[in-house]
Amino acid sequence: MMHEIITLQLGQKSNYLATHFWNTQESYFTYSADEESLVDHDIHFRPGIGADGTETFTPRTLIYDLKGGFGSLRKINALYEVDEPAISHGLWNGPAVVQRQAVIQQNEYQRSLEEGLPPPQLTSASVRYWSDFNRVYFHPRSVVQLNEYELNSSLTPFDNWSVGEGLFNSLDKEHDLLDRDLRYFAEEADQMQGIQLMAEVDDAWGGFAAKYLDRIKDEYAKTPVVFWGLEENTKNIPREKRFMKLSNSARSISEIAPQASIYVPLTLPTKTLPQYIVLDQHSHWEVSGLLSTAMESVSLPSRLKMQSSSRETFGTLANCLNVNGNQTIAKLRMSIDQKLETNRDHKDDADGAAGDSRMPLHKGGAELFDVSEQNEVSTLDMDFFPTETGEQSHRRPITKTPHVFGQTENFRADKHEEGQDNVQSYDGYERARRRAAGLPILQRAKIPMAFPLLDSFPNIFAPVSTSPNSVAVSTSLSTDTTVSSRVKDLQYIVGRAVGIDEREALSNSLGEIAEAYEEGWDSGTDEDDD
Repeated sequence: MMHEIITLQLGQKSNYLATHFWNTQESYFTYSADEESLVDHDIHFRPGIGADGTETFTPRTLIYDLKGGFGSLRKINALYEVDEPAISHGLWNGPAVVQRQAVIQQNEYQRSLEEGLPPPQLTSASVRYWSDFNRVYFHPRSVVQLNEYELNSSLTPFDNWSVGEGLFNSLDKEHDLLDRDLRYFAEEADQMQGIQLMAEVDDAWGGFAAKYLDRIKDEYAKTPVVFWGLEENTKNIPREKRFMKLSNSARSISEIAPQASIYVPLTLPTKTLPQYIVLDQHSHWEVSGLLSTAMESVSLPSRLKMQSSSRETFGTLANCLNVNGNQTIAKLRMSIDQKLETNRDHKDDADGAAGDSRMPLHKGGAELFDVSEQNEVSTLDMDFFPTETGEQSHRRPITKTPHVFGQTENFRADKHEEGQDNVQSYDGYERARRRAAGLPILQRAKIPMAFPLLDSFPNIFAPVSTSPNSVAVSTSLSTDTTVSSRVKDLQYIVGRAVGIDEREALSNSLGEIAEAYEEGWDSGTDEDDD
């Protein structure tokens, strides 16, 4: 049983995130008898036969992007040859004028990979598209370009939720997207573990993703779905654009969270980042690199081999987090192990280079899983859950510690101390006892495999002296009472920014979602209704 996971990547920023993800998966392959990977490659990769008859191994993924969004990536690659469809002239019998887009030139990094040469160091300036730092070959059926809209078009922007909803509905009516795109990968799966979606949820891709998920749940109702929802930090953008993005996010939560097994909103933290992070917040390559470290690490147990004690399927992950049956919105946090001595030159250079485009730094850093009691929830020093609305809060400040319903924690490093348990989880009786007592449902795993720092990955972490090619990472996913605060903030924005026709239904939907993350005895005490 392979327990495959099929991935859907929707939109430019999601494809940046996914490219880092696939590069990391490719790095887990081993090519000698002395090495054995902890990862079951069959979960995310599919075998096939290339154009020359050789065996291939390509990701189980569907990549959607707008016209011009694929950069120099070609549907035809070194593994496959695909006949391009002939141009249809329709009813027109006259001469046809073919207009072709200017070919996007391959960057030096990609040329070096194809020629087997040492690749040059990538920079934010040299990475123009997500395909510029891609290290993986994709099956031709994985690449799906949506020609109806063009990337970064000012004439027909792809920025409103309803535009994405309409595009999916029209394409699905014409082509049946599940039948054309997804079914090919689903039917070759031996026993599908789940589907993971990565999508921008604060623009038109949110509407596209919500309708796609609707169709997926119609067809694969019992298949767990983990949804990674990317949002832009709205702190410093104009009010009109901010309201539109927040309204899009509100619609996405309303439509996607009830359908997904786990819904993880992701954004660049609005608070200062730890001292060991140096990041250009305007670079999709760098921001997605940070997000992918957390996302790939926290989901690592889902692709470990069956014999691993740390193996955790999408289903067991959802069971840990969704304690009361309707708590699917989870918060992602991360810390990088800084116990080892760091390179001072890197940090000094970083402090000197920190300008407007660089995220501010703060000193300190959480100890990874430094918990004195088994019942305590670990605290990590980067939180990727969106909190900003740019508006003055209408709620009373919440001063007490948030209540955690469920939390899963992973610590990955090349070595673990002797005598440490690799897994901590609860049987059915203990889970019921903790739930009745109002204690969090905790699940912990320690995995002897650090996060690899590849040549395709941005230099955003201060290097540790003993292992410049990897970092030890601690991550957590949790459901807690602060989710309610975020959903109520969006509900408040909806009341001011959404048209009257859909305002009431959307507001009521968000209100019901928010209630699921309140402690029973505390319901409504932190909210001032206008």
